[in-house]
Amino acid sequence: MENILDIIDSIASEKGLSQENVKEAIKTSFIQTAKRIINPTFAFEADIDDETKGVKLRQVITVIADDAPELQGDQAGAYMSITEAREIDGEAEIGDQLQMEHDIETYGRSAFATLHREIEFHIQRLVENDLYDKYKSKINQIVSGRVTRVDGEQNTTIEIDEIRAVLPMKNRIKGEKFKVGDVVSAIVRRVQVDKNTGIGMELSRTSPKFLEELLALEVPEIKDGIVIIEKSARIPGERAKIALYTIRPQIDPIGATVGVRGVRINAVSEELCGENIDCIEYSASPELFISRAMSPAIISSVVIVEDGENEEKKAIITLPSDQKSKAIGKSGINIRLASMLTGYTIELKEQGESATTAEEKKDGIGSLEALFGN
Repeated sequence: MENILDIIDSIASEKGLSQENVKEAIKTSFIQTAKRIINPTFAFEADIDDETKGVKLRQVITVIADDAPELQGDQAGAYMSITEAREIDGEAEIGDQLQMEHDIETYGRSAFATLHREIEFHIQRLVENDLYDKYKSKINQIVSGRVTRVDGEQNTTIEIDEIRAVLPMKNRIKGEKFKVGDVVSAIVRRVQVDKNTGIGMELSRTSPKFLEELLALEVPEIKDGIVIIEKSARIPGERAKIALYTIRPQIDPIGATVGVRGVRINAVSEELCGENIDCIEYSASPELFISRAMSPAIISSVVIVEDGENEEKKAIITLPSDQKSKAIGKSGINIRLASMLTGYTIELKEQGESATTAEEKKDGIGSLEALFGN
């Protein structure tokens, strides 16, 4: 095959691939073609000659002893006896490898057809790998695209550049409905390769990371790394809590995130179907952090209890009786989010209530486990 370098340049330019990768794909295609049309057990090597602009295909033959069993059967062509080898090269030794050149053109049209299919296959794999690497780097980043299909189970197919992305029903905010033609933003949750359908992406609008990335788009201080989101927790479409801190003491992380008259946080809330977003200031002190996470309830004290056997992190919160409903929240949403945000199992104890009484109430509404069955 002449002018292979021109073909490589053309493919690399058309597909947006590196010339070195295309060269390797071409060489692999020649080797695989040789195995298909000559013998699959033979070893082949291929090189591109810069002077002739052609591909040199060589069979690698291993020198073995005259009485070696490999000289018999289907694999005989992959080996040569030491006697025969020394007729070619008087200094040959057992274990040496001799090379025999092959020309694909001498094997006829079927060989060319096989080579064409192999080149197409390996170039397509290159394109898919390139796309996979490109979109794998976008995991946990926001992408936008147009809806092309919504199936009977409300799984939404979205076209993002040259990739087919799917937003499953489980990753959609409750109550959301999309139709063909809608432009949807979501976070890349996973990138996978399917040999039948190619590269695909799974998207999510329920991940806490989606909330964080939306905030980064709306709040320049977060995007620039001045205000940092330490942790976040969501019950999608209902409520979320985010813990923030700043590397510049003169900046208020809460005020910067909320914006003047709430314009920044409201823009994010609107994208999330009206999800209420509580901003709290992060603290490295677990007691202070938990106390802030229980906002809007006013907490009297927080005691951290370490359970060495179960490796469970527990916090017992003491608060006035009139703050209990605020601490729990509607349907337990506030205490649940606070637990998700801090990583602590939270138990509530009213002021004046003994530890024994609090323990006896673990089956009551004050216990997170009792509330949510976990």
